[in-house]
Amino acid sequence: MRVHFIAIGGAAMHNLAIALKLKGFKVSGSDDGIYEPSRSRLQAQGLLPDDEGWFPEKITQELDAIILGMHAKADNPELLKAQELGIPVFSYPEYVYQQSKNKKRVVVGGSHGKTSITSMIMHVLNYHQLDFDYLVGAQLEGFSNMVKLSEAPVIIIEGDEYLASPIDRRPKFHLYKANIGVISGVAWDHINVFPTFDIYKEQFSKFIDTIEEDGTLIFCAEDNTLTEIIKSQKNRNKIKILPYKALSSEVIAGVTYLNYNSENLKINVFGHHNLMNLNAARLVCLELGLSDTQFYEAIGIFKGAAKRLEKLAENDCSIVFKDFAHSPSKLKATIDAVKSQYADRKLVACLELHTYSSVNKAFLKEYKDSMSNCDVPIVFVDESNLVKKKVERISENEIKEAFNNNDIIFFNDATKLERYLLTNNKLCNNVLLMSSGNFGGIDLVTLSKKILNNEINR
Repeated sequence: MRVHFIAIGGAAMHNLAIALKLKGFKVSGSDDGIYEPSRSRLQAQGLLPDDEGWFPEKITQELDAIILGMHAKADNPELLKAQELGIPVFSYPEYVYQQSKNKKRVVVGGSHGKTSITSMIMHVLNYHQLDFDYLVGAQLEGFSNMVKLSEAPVIIIEGDEYLASPIDRRPKFHLYKANIGVISGVAWDHINVFPTFDIYKEQFSKFIDTIEEDGTLIFCAEDNTLTEIIKSQKNRNKIKILPYKALSSEVIAGVTYLNYNSENLKINVFGHHNLMNLNAARLVCLELGLSDTQFYEAIGIFKGAAKRLEKLAENDCSIVFKDFAHSPSKLKATIDAVKSQYADRKLVACLELHTYSSVNKAFLKEYKDSMSNCDVPIVFVDESNLVKKKVERISENEIKEAFNNNDIIFFNDATKLERYLLTNNKLCNNVLLMSSGNFGGIDLVTLSKKILNNEINR
C-alpha cells in the first residue's frame, strides 16, 4: 500500500505515518510547518519531507490513499489534485477504522480523562504481555509510538470529539464504531465547532448510537449531564451499560492507596478524577477478559501519561507539576487533586488560557469558581496567541469577573510571569502549571528547578 499524508507533522498524523511504515506501507507526506517532536521522529524513520510546503506533483495515480490532517485547508493544492485524480481521501480516524474494522475496538471518549483512561488500559494489557493495537494522545512509558497497527485482535483508541478533517465535519470518535465505548464525562468545550452546550452534548449521544449492537457502554455515573444523556438514549436496550464511580481509596502522608481485598495498594496517580479514571479502565479490562486481580497487580506501577500531573521538580516540601488541564472541568479536577493529596501545603496554580474556547469571551464564564480551591490563582494569556487566533484582547477585570475570583493574579507577559514565579513562591508550596500551550515559550523544566532552588536558598 502507498499512502500520502497531507499535514504529516500533526501529533496524531506523524504517529500514524510511522505506524503504517512499520506495518510495511510505503509512506510519504507534506506539511507547511513541522515542529518538535514530530520533526525528529519523522526524520528517524526517513519520513521527513525534504522541503516544507505543498507539492501537487507528489500526488499521482500510484497512491492508494490520501490521509488528510486537520491542519490542512479544504483548498489545499495536494487535496485538490487527489480529488481531481479520484484517489480515496481519508481522515486519520477513518483510516484507523479501515485498519481495525476486524478487531475488537475499545473507544475512550469524554470531555476529560480520555488520555489517562486509555493509558491505564494500555499499561495493564502491556504488563500482562497481551497483543493489542492502540491510538493515544500522549507519550507513555514502555511505548515507543503513540499509534500501533498490526494484526492484533484488539485496538484501544482515545476517541476525540473534535472534527475529523477539513472536509469531514464529523467528530473523530463517531468514526471508530466502538465495540466497547467509554464516556468519562461531558463538559462543554470546542466552542468554535459546537457553539452551544446542547450541540456539544448531542455529539456524545450520537457516539452512543455508533456503538455496535451487543456492545458495551461504560460511563461515569458521577456526571449528571452524562447520566441524563444515557437515560434519553433510544438504543440503550441494544447494548450493555456499565456505570462507574471512583474507586475506594485513602491518602496517607501524601500517598494514595486503593482499598482492595482488605488491603491498601499504593498507586502513583492521585485525585478523585483519577480514581474514577481507574475504575473505567478496570471495567474495560474486565470486558477484555482480564480479572480484577490482574488489573490491580498491574496498576500499582502505572506512572501516568506525559503532561498529566507530571512532576517537573521536587524537594522535601515542594513539588512543581505540569498538567495539560485547560478546560474548566479539567482545571478544577486537577487543582482539587493536588490540594487533597497535599492538604498541608499551599498551592500556587497557574493556568494559561490558550485554546480557542478558553480565550473566547463567550466561553470565559464557564470558568466560574474553577480556581477557588487554590491559594494563589494565576492566569496567563499570551497576547501573540490572541492575535494568531484573531480574538479580542482580554483584560484583567474580565478574567476576574469570569472566574468569580478577585484574588487572581493576571499576566499577559511571559517574562513577568516567570519573574513572579521565581521571586514570590514561599517555602513548602506546591506549584501547578496548566496549559495546552507553552506559556509563551518559558522553559518549564528549568523554571521549576530554579523555583525550588530559590526556596532552598531563602
